[in-house]
Amino acid sequence: MIGSLMYLTSSRPDIMFVVRACARFQVTPKVSHLHAVKRIFRYLKGQPKSGLWYPKDSPFDLEAYTDSDYAGASLDKKSTTGSYHFLGRRLISWQCKKQTVVANSTTEAEYVAIANCCGQ
Repeated sequence: MIGSLMYLTSSRPDIMFVVRACARFQVTPKVSHLHAVKRIFRYLKGQPKSGLWYPKDSPFDLEAYTDSDYAGASLDKKSTTGSYHFLGRRLISWQCKKQTVVANSTTEAEYVAIANCCGQ
């Protein structure tokens, strides 16, 4: 069930966070995790038109936005990066992840974020 929900997140970013949270417990799932997954399916059934749509008459301009915090993780002081890619006015890609290096300044954290965003 989680695999099908993970596939669905490509057109339904509104469920990405909760699906990722449920996927963490797939090694040793409990009944509460099954209830959470069923709740996601009920949400999807009640919101069938909330997905992403890409009409053919949409503009073809590629835009990217990114941001990062500085040393946001309290244990290892790594920064978190978020980025979005748009084709015209339509979202085509997004990510949120912890940086692999410890930045020495906000400028370095932003530079790493830009490099990751452009690498997408």
